[in-house]
Amino acid sequence: QVQFVESGGGLVQTGGSLRLSCTGSASISSIFVMGWYRQAPGKQRELVATTSLHDRINYLDSVKGRFTISRDNAKRTVYLQMDSLKPEDTAVYYCNTANGLGPGLIDTTRFASWGQGTQVTVSS
Repeated sequence: QVQFVESGGGLVQTGGSLRLSCTGSASISSIFVMGWYRQAPGKQRELVATTSLHDRINYLDSVKGRFTISRDNAKRTVYLQMDSLKPEDTAVYYCNTANGLGPGLIDTTRFASWGQGTQVTVSS
């Protein structure tokens, strides 16, 4: 089973940008859909963006036009470019497989494991 390590989070002001990276412990070439998730304090984890091997991409409505997901199978890495950040984007961001899932709230128990995540904090 592929394990994921997320990085790139930090503290930014409203309107700022961050680029998150997620690298797999093994090849992700056979994982049909990869996704970025986030969990804000006291809230349920939600799927923010997905990218498939066929380059089909989906976003949570609240991030459309601001976030861009991409994947580089050769580097075993999935990226999330986040622009025009808002305080409501503050959360711990995770990546994981997303086969059969669409953007929105998710049941974390259906996943075997999660990485440590990367904290994104947007100040107002």
